[in-house]
Amino acid sequence: MMKKQVLPILLALLMTGTAGIAQQTPANVKLVNPAGLHTPNGYSHMAEIDLGNSTMLIISGQVALDKNGALVGKDDLEKQAEQALENIKTIVQSAGGNMSNVVKMSYFMTDISKIAQVRAARDKFVNTANPPASTSVQVSRLFREDILIEIEATAIIPKPKQ
Repeated sequence: MMKKQVLPILLALLMTGTAGIAQQTPANVKLVNPAGLHTPNGYSHMAEIDLGNSTMLIISGQVALDKNGALVGKDDLEKQAEQALENIKTIVQSAGGNMSNVVKMSYFMTDISKIAQVRAARDKFVNTANPPASTSVQVSRLFREDILIEIEATAIIPKPKQ
């Protein structure tokens, strides 16, 4: 009988403890919406994490919305990829970095057969001799019918030696 009474109490304590933790942002993390991008609804464009000798940026999926929230490149995958990459560049630069600091990109596309168009756009932004790690995935749909691609990125920006 005792075991049956203890289990619900333990579960309640565990859930209460983790709910409180989930609401807090660690001191070494800043959630940022850099100037030059549209203001997102319900999320931050970037998590900036102080790693000591470097800063890690985890960049939310970027789409082809300009700083006013208008779609760039309707029905044009390459133009949409360029705008999404331009948004990533803006975010990385806002944290003191550049596109060579991007170490990983993930592409979510509605038509993977057009990956060459995405690579053409990407090659305008990255070092093609030493490109970042990447993942490409075809999805059935993104959050809007007219959005053809969403790109996530991670960057590591070294801090100046002191």
